[in-house]
Order: sequence, then C-alpha cells, then structure tokens
Amino acid sequence: MDQDSHCTAERELLEAVSRITTSSTTSPSDEEENQPKAEISCQMRKENPEKDDMQDCSATLSPNSSMTTKELQEYWRNEKRQCKQIKLLFEIPSTRIVEHHLSKYVMYKIIVLQTGSFDSNKSVIERRYSDFEKLHRNLLEEFSEEMEDVTFPKKTLTGNFTEEIINERKLAFKDYLRFLYSMKYIRRSKKFIDFLTRPELQEAYGCLRGGQYTKALEILLEVIGLQERLTRGNPVAIVPTLCAIVVCHKDLENPASAFEYGEKALSCLRVRTSHRYYIPLLETMITLAYELGKDFLSLQEKLEEWKTKKDPIRVFTLKELAVREYVW
Repeated sequence: MDQDSHCTAERELLEAVSRITTSSTTSPSDEEENQPKAEISCQMRKENPEKDDMQDCSATLSPNSSMTTKELQEYWRNEKRQCKQIKLLFEIPSTRIVEHHLSKYVMYKIIVLQTGSFDSNKSVIERRYSDFEKLHRNLLEEFSEEMEDVTFPKKTLTGNFTEEIINERKLAFKDYLRFLYSMKYIRRSKKFIDFLTRPELQEAYGCLRGGQYTKALEILLEVIGLQERLTRGNPVAIVPTLCAIVVCHKDLENPASAFEYGEKALSCLRVRTSHRYYIPLLETMITLAYELGKDFLSLQEKLEEWKTKKDPIRVFTLKELAVREYVW
C-alpha cells in the first residue's frame, strides 16, 4: 500500500471510530426509552454512576491521530465488543400439570435466550401461576406508575386446566416478561432478577449445605449464565454464585476449575476489596495457586496489603460464607 492509500485508510478509520464514540454516548429520547429495545452496555454504565459496581467504558483506548492503522483496528474491535447490543428473549414453549398431594397446578417452561446467540446460551426455568402473581404484586409496590398499563391474567374459578386457558396464559406470560424486560428500571431490579434466578439458587445452596456438591454445581453452572446476562454492568452481583462454584469444584477435587472461577470472581471485586467475599476468596485462591504450582506470591501480597489497611476482624472461610447464602 502506498503512503497516500495508507493515510486515507487511517482517516477513514478515525472517522468511523468517531461516529461509533459519538453514537454510543448519545442519550435515548423519551420516546425511544418507552419502547422495548436492545440496550447498549456503554449506556448502562453511563446511566449508573456507582463506580464500584460498573465496568469502566473508558478503559479502552481513545482514538487519536498518533495511533497506527493496526491500533485503530484493534480499538474498533474493542468498541464493537463493549457497545454490543444486549437483549434477552423470553419463550414459553410448553407446560406441564403437576399434582402434589391435594394441590394441582400448571408449571410454565420459560426459555431465556440472548439474541444472536446459539441454543447453548439459553437458560431454561419453570414457574407456576402463583410465582408470576407474586412477582406482579412485588413490582406494583415499587413500580406502580410504570406498571399501570400492564395487564396480568386473572385467575378463574373453573377451567384453569383446560388447554384453551393454558395456551392463553402461555402467550400472556410471554408478553408480560417481554414488557417487563423492556423497562430498564424493572429489568435491573432485584425483584425481577430474583424471580428468574432465586428458586434455582435456593435449590443449589441447599444441595451445597447438604454436601451434594455435584448436584449443586450442576445447578449453579446453569444459573450463572442467566445471572451474568441479567446483571450485566453490575459484576459484583454474581460474586456469591461464582464463589459457590469455587467451593463445589474445590470439594470435588477439581482445583484447576476452582481456580478458573476464582479468577473470575476476583476480577469482579478488583475495585471492591471491602466486599465480604474478598478476603475469603483471596485465601482460597492462595491455597489453590500453591496446589497448582501457580504464582501465589502476588495474591499473598494483596492479602498482606489488605491486612495492613484494615483492623483485624473475624473473617469467615469461603465455604462458611457460601453455606450461609439463601438461608431463611
């Protein structure tokens, strides 16, 4: 490539990067905000000022005239990755009727998947009518204004188990979840996220407390993907689940896998060293690193640094913390 062509390519990249940067920092209009749409992760970070819980959009390079063509291309790739549109879809393909002692109810199979992803990224959960009803009541307490136009399928005295009623509710609950997810304050709320993840997490932690680490790990690995997508922009929220996975792998004598998930948890806490999981996680990671022949001195230095800054307090082990989660 001659010099003129090289300069032209650099100018085109700079202009393209400038357009991306400008568009990613533009606030949506009120009309756009009220429409169900995909969300740009950089906008999420801008709208949430809590620096401890957010990834920094400015961590990537800023475009400038001194960057080479290769550097500009790398910057372009980073921007596209960070500003990738995130949207979840909700499908309710099937149901099943459960009869338990004197009770009878319908379980709705909910598939949650990310647009543009393969089936391997989908999450499958089941919820009954009373679960949806409880979610609706809880959301009305906090988001009464936003929920005023939301229609919730009412119970009927008879016919709740007919194919016609069940199919109507399948469509109604699908639209209901889609509508809730379209509103940013609701989709980020703990009540909405708990509806989609809490029953499975409670089951997993119950298995963990009972020493059923294989079963607990199976459930935790299923739910962590959904948790990550629902809490994108707030990585600290998934730390307890990541640490529970570390505990399961460690007790199942899978130190390499435990270390892998421990690294993910530590990266989520890099600016939250006061978090209750930070020191127990560090101590566990030091043990794992030593066992695997990895560098544990850097982890030891972080631990010693923390101890010099903080007053000595009783710290639970990682496992002790994990078994205390989701205890009523």
